[in-house]
Parts: sequence; C-alpha cells; structure tokens
Amino acid sequence: MKQLSREEWEASIAWSRVVAGCVVRDDEGRYLLVQEKQPKVYGLWNIPAGHVDKGESIKDAAIREVKEETGYDVELGDKIDVYHDEVEEPVRHAFLAKVIGGTMLAQPDEILDVNWFNYNEIDHMRQEGKLRVLWIFDAISRVESTHKQT
Repeated sequence: MKQLSREEWEASIAWSRVVAGCVVRDDEGRYLLVQEKQPKVYGLWNIPAGHVDKGESIKDAAIREVKEETGYDVELGDKIDVYHDEVEEPVRHAFLAKVIGGTMLAQPDEILDVNWFNYNEIDHMRQEGKLRVLWIFDAISRVESTHKQT
C-alpha cells in the first residue's frame, strides 16, 4: 500500500463545516424561529443558527448567531444534540437557550422574519415542508418532551 503525501491525504479526506444553533424557548412554551432569505431556502423557517468562525467556540457562535439573526441576547442551557448524517453536510450543534435581553430585529441581509411559535404550529410547518431541515424539528421536539415531563 502506497504511503500518501500530506497533500494527497488532505485531498482524500472529507472536511465538514461546523454550525451552531439554538432552540430558544420562552416561558409561555413558544419557540423562536427565523425565516430564511437565502435563495436556495427562501421562506423556510429555521432555528437561529450559523457557521462557527475560525477561532470561535461553538457556544460563542451559537450566542452570536442568535444575536445577529434575531436581535436577542441569550443564555445557553444544555446541549440538545449534535446532528450529522452525511459528510457533505455540516456538523450541527443545537443548544437550549433563553432570552436575557435585546429586542427582536431580523437581520436584514439574511432573515425575512423572526417570530415565536408554539409546538403545534411548528409541527404543522414540518408537515407542510416549511422547515429548512428536519433536524430542527427533532431538536425542538426533544426540548418539548422534556418540558412536558416536568
């Protein structure tokens, strides 16, 4: 078996991007979603999330993305899960979060709308194909089931 050079080895492996996002839940049991403006996902709803920058922690990226996309300052709770099904997709870290300040304001260049929805409304969005990706429904469902148990 031939030994690969560093360049050959780097070209042969799959590199994945890292995304951090938050399931933001309020005291009324509603969840904060953002409506995407990017052409390939235009009009679909998502949790506030985005890519982790080089030199940035995953937690700091999650907090930053919520602030940038929604105008809210948040405090992180537990990590809900890490989602990664295919190497071509980013590794997605989802955290529970609560609003601790700020004012709702959609990021004009990336977000069409920011709004609060109850679980049944989000489930209806899922059924109608209005969520950007299905893992966000899984993350919200995990939070919802935890709150129903308490």
